[in-house]
Amino acid sequence: MVILYYQAVMEVRVRIAPSPTGSPHIGTAGQALFDYVFAKKNNGKFILRIEDTDRERYVAEAEEQIYETLEWLGLDVDEGPNVGGDLGPYVQSQRLDIYKKYVLELLEKNQAYKDEGAVRFKTKKLGQTTWHDLVGNKDITFDNKTQDDFVILKSDGYPTYNFANVVDDHLMQISHVIRGNEFISSTPKHIMLYKAFGWAPPQFAHFPVLVGSDRSKLSKRHGAKSALEFRNEGYLKEAVLNFLALLGWSHPKGKEMFDMEELIRLFDFKEVNASSAYFDATKLDWLNGEYIRKTQNSKLKTQIYEYLQNLSGRALTEKDHPTEKEVEKLVPLVKERIKKLSDFIPLTDFFFAGVEYDMEVFNRLKIKDLRFKIEKVLEKMQKMEKPWEADIFESTFRKLAEDLQLSVTQIFQLIRVAVSGQLVTPPLFESIKILGEEKTVKRVGDAISFLKSGWLA
Repeated sequence: MVILYYQAVMEVRVRIAPSPTGSPHIGTAGQALFDYVFAKKNNGKFILRIEDTDRERYVAEAEEQIYETLEWLGLDVDEGPNVGGDLGPYVQSQRLDIYKKYVLELLEKNQAYKDEGAVRFKTKKLGQTTWHDLVGNKDITFDNKTQDDFVILKSDGYPTYNFANVVDDHLMQISHVIRGNEFISSTPKHIMLYKAFGWAPPQFAHFPVLVGSDRSKLSKRHGAKSALEFRNEGYLKEAVLNFLALLGWSHPKGKEMFDMEELIRLFDFKEVNASSAYFDATKLDWLNGEYIRKTQNSKLKTQIYEYLQNLSGRALTEKDHPTEKEVEKLVPLVKERIKKLSDFIPLTDFFFAGVEYDMEVFNRLKIKDLRFKIEKVLEKMQKMEKPWEADIFESTFRKLAEDLQLSVTQIFQLIRVAVSGQLVTPPLFESIKILGEEKTVKRVGDAISFLKSGWLA
């Protein structure tokens, strides 16, 4: 059995080490969160390393997306290629001479051998390899005979993941390796390398991987996307971080909503979920909606406006739709109705863009003699004294509903569709006041013209 002597932990140093083969997956963001939280809880360092040795799958823009993801989530890196540090460079393709030095050391010790241009590590076949995993607070053991000799340097001169990972973690003084449990089967190889070099390994914590609703590996068909896609769809970073925390960890009091400060204060490996977490997109939507409702109106206005700016790719001007002042007016109307920032657009688009009427929407009102009745609505609006007052508006159209043998719901839904082209909008009268009386009257007239042009004429 290989007996491990873990390095004396002088400082907690953890790392996130993504491969730039695509935009960072939401699972990568979750791992980064727990690295960050553990570092902050222990006054340690959160380090970013770019593992770009898989040159066939390398995507140039993916590295920038890694930085962008961490910045959006507020997971500030203490050391890394984008912030510097004493132990850099933190990009593996810039460390090839370092890896070759340690490959040569193993060759000289007869602990590795060349194999058709590549170099393989000689695994030890006798005994077992055991380590204590912080997740589950348990020992994990592998028979060494199950480990084949494995490549540590490829024929293209680049190291493999298993080799570069160990060399970098040692040289960067990583104290704890926090990663998904899909890497458990690789850990015996890593420990053998540590032993071959005479290095003390870090402590390991293998989190259960995320799965979809069918318990298979998480993929896009389960609703999983890159972390930046969630940002682009209007999720708040606070909600995403809260959601990711719940996928790997349980609050000791069972709470479902908590901020980063509380997570850092309470985090402990003993509360890490033992089984794979189910990625529930519906729960994320709910959680995001709850965060939106908790947000102060002034802040929510800024978040929505900045979201709209990012969609347009430029600063919005008064000629764009909508202005910051208009967003501010609408926030109280939509706050209880949206689950994502992106919901603001379809819910409020009728304020700024021309209405596109749809006969099917009118048909869903199930109102006979529709055009006649909407003409009566227009007549009432044209006679009402301006500015319209909420109580007078309501009493006027309640009376009209009675005269036209409509329910109160039907008359106000009829006005809603005429004004917006939609069955669902923010509160009707508040919307009309923002739209303005003149534009409201014109919209009702437009609706009548539309009906005249259709089969209801």
